[in-house]
Amino acid sequence: MNTYIATFFMHFGAIRYQKMCKALGYEAVAMPVPRDLSSSCGTCVKYNAPQVLMDEAHDEIEQIVECTDEGYRLLYKAADC
Repeated sequence: MNTYIATFFMHFGAIRYQKMCKALGYEAVAMPVPRDLSSSCGTCVKYNAPQVLMDEAHDEIEQIVECTDEGYRLLYKAADC
């Protein structure tokens, strides 16, 4: 399993995403965004999964990064950013 952090434009999006992760059986926690990442709402979801979880209904996602030993690796960034 890999560890990912998804940031959001709005807090509600983070809560919905956390619920989706848990419904799929993955460990997920909503938390403040790490200082190295920026976010519009200040809330992110850190989760463990075998791959990035994307859902067309989640247009609230600002970015998704993978947590690596070297730091964060950007995997997705919304076009609005």
